[in-house]
Amino acid sequence: MAPEVVIRAPRAVVGGVETGATVSVVGGRIAAVGPFDADVELAHDAEVVELAEDEVLLPGLVDTHVHVNEPGRTDWEGFASATRAAAAGGVTTIVDMPLNSIPPTVTVAALEQKRAVARDQAYVDVGFWGGAIPDNLEELRPLHEAGVFGFKCFLLHSGVDEFPHLSPPQLREALAEAATFGGMVIVHAEDAETIDSAPEPKGRGYAGFLGSRPKEAEERAIGLVVDAARETGARAHILHLSDADALPLIARARAEGVRLSVETCPHYLTLEAEEIPDGATQFKCCPPIREHANRDRLWAGLADGTIATIVSDHSPCTADLKRLDSGDFGQAWGGIAGLQLGLPAIWTEARQRGHTLADVVRWMAQGPADQVGLADRGRIAVGATADLVAFAPEESFRVDVASLHHKNPVSAYAGRTLTGVVRRTWLAGIPIDVDAAPRGRLLRRGQP
Repeated sequence: MAPEVVIRAPRAVVGGVETGATVSVVGGRIAAVGPFDADVELAHDAEVVELAEDEVLLPGLVDTHVHVNEPGRTDWEGFASATRAAAAGGVTTIVDMPLNSIPPTVTVAALEQKRAVARDQAYVDVGFWGGAIPDNLEELRPLHEAGVFGFKCFLLHSGVDEFPHLSPPQLREALAEAATFGGMVIVHAEDAETIDSAPEPKGRGYAGFLGSRPKEAEERAIGLVVDAARETGARAHILHLSDADALPLIARARAEGVRLSVETCPHYLTLEAEEIPDGATQFKCCPPIREHANRDRLWAGLADGTIATIVSDHSPCTADLKRLDSGDFGQAWGGIAGLQLGLPAIWTEARQRGHTLADVVRWMAQGPADQVGLADRGRIAVGATADLVAFAPEESFRVDVASLHHKNPVSAYAGRTLTGVVRRTWLAGIPIDVDAAPRGRLLRRGQP
């Protein structure tokens, strides 16, 4: 069939390299990828888009760690605002976490409630994680069959009472159950006993907060996950790694054949403890942003493949919960709102370290898509969804929180100058217009 849309890009990331490309779209999918000067027989009403010389065509990013919070805490965020922010940041697929919505996604009924709320509000495609909590072991298989991409659990208090954490024996039970049907368990890996014995966080000093979430808490929890995954044969994934000291443990486990993967986040790769002022609670997240040297070693973990994916862990709240008035790290909500800014934040740092846009695509598009089995996105390839981004990698901007689509104007990146601007985002071959009706689709694990 003759293409309905043809995008000619003097620069595009295709097959792991940057090259000129002509991308032809039929029925919302990529029908052909040819050289920049390829002759293409067009349909009579076909649209031809020519990217500017300073733009690079990227696949839409896939962010598998987003807290949308709707229903129940829609004043924190919501599907309309979150997916507008995603589109503006070049993200065309998100996977929503099972908390902090009320009810949490720990039953099929709660999943269907969330889908009903999201259905007519999503500007990008949306999938869903289920949750593993102490009393829902029997719900895991039904949730898997209903299409969730896996099961989120905590090994310490989650921050909200309606999503209790698992004990070590309960983690093993969840992994063992997931192994019976090929499910994946994704883990907030901080050890409760280690943190309970650490100094209590209080006051305006960031150093005090950092001391309350020691590296050892991550390492002990990751060791527990490794042992349980080894024993059960289940697939496990470590969420939002901030502690680079855990990388050798993760690498050894994977070399042994343990089915383990790990992600990190833009704030751990671009921010550092030494630069966080006292009282600046917009930087509070759990696990915490650590020191400069730790950040360098996280980048090394990306370079050697130990860390495969970068995702936002977008965890917003209302401004009052950040306690910006008092600057008390002990009282403030822990979470970074970064969904719209992940691509420029990472590119700003990556280019200074000698990485390419192909690396960024691997970490933020193809890697997350592959992790959750969405092999038809996160890449510019024949048969993939025509989810695309026109990105200007040399253009810089200063972050103004008032211009973001996030519902609450709080950002750890406020006032920072970032390099890389998303100029257009296509979903299934059609540009996303955040002022028009949303066109996002709801995704299920295993769907074609």
